[in-house]
Amino acid sequence: MTHNQVVDVTTILATGQKAVLLFWAPWHEASTEGGPMDQVLRALANTASTDDVLFGRVNAEECPALVQHYQVSLVPTFVLLQGSVVEKFEGGDDVAKITQSVQRLLQETTTTTTATTPVQLSSEEQIKQRLQRLITSAEVMLFIKGTPDAPKCGFSRQAMELLQEENIPFGSFDILSDEVVRQELKKYSDWPTYPQLYVRGELMGGLDIMKEMKQEEGGLRQQLKIASTGAPSLQERLAALVKRHRVMLFMKGLPSAPRCGFSRQIVQLLDEENISYDSFDILQDNQVREGLKKFSDWPTYPQLYVDGELVGGLDIVTELKEDNRGSLKEALGI
Repeated sequence: MTHNQVVDVTTILATGQKAVLLFWAPWHEASTEGGPMDQVLRALANTASTDDVLFGRVNAEECPALVQHYQVSLVPTFVLLQGSVVEKFEGGDDVAKITQSVQRLLQETTTTTTATTPVQLSSEEQIKQRLQRLITSAEVMLFIKGTPDAPKCGFSRQAMELLQEENIPFGSFDILSDEVVRQELKKYSDWPTYPQLYVRGELMGGLDIMKEMKQEEGGLRQQLKIASTGAPSLQERLAALVKRHRVMLFMKGLPSAPRCGFSRQIVQLLDEENISYDSFDILQDNQVREGLKKFSDWPTYPQLYVDGELVGGLDIVTELKEDNRGSLKEALGI
């Protein structure tokens, strides 16, 4: 796909051109055509001013040879090619980093092809790392069939109700949405069934264990040693968000698809110096959009934070770059 045109993947491989591939599957809604991951790919394709880099989609279920060749262990996965694999991003959860890597690929000349470094992690290591990220993504993490709004089995519904009855905040993952996670987590945890409950990265067990804990003194909350009471306040959530990455950008849209000129300009400033950052689309969460303006005492967007401290908006960031001989990295102390 270049400039929103679909390209045959076999053509990409035959030419040896620089390429960005999205491995997807029909059962993974976010990566299907029109889904969030597909939109990211199309937005990245639209940033290419020439046809030097080709963009394509690979149905992982229909292309097992490509899946094996590029050691793709889950969907969605973005694979950046320049003769060989340059970089690989599993899960698509770091859009800012994907965008930065694609921009570097667009800027590099074809003479650097032989200098690329293949991905070193094995499929087994990649799966293990992803599972570790998932089980530690919330203090209390529940792997279930379905979602909290629409559980797809009675055991999953009961497990959620036990947590909700004691007002225990928890994250969840629908194992029906990802067959790799569904099968590999059973091996990783040595626990053959679902739901599975993790607290601070440690497996607690399934529904039966949760019921037993609830009958103990202090109930489920005390047995799980959950100190906080109730869901985090907006203030607590914002305090955690601004520290989610050392450099945190709150903007309109995504780095690959900014939704305003100011956001686009500040993304360009960060990308020009290859500054690693994470981003949050304030258009997707009105509570954060309005709350952060009060939290920071800064009325507009974008807002840039470093080490949890507000730097400012586009004007401040531009001034910092100019005052430090054109080095934004130096100005931010990175």
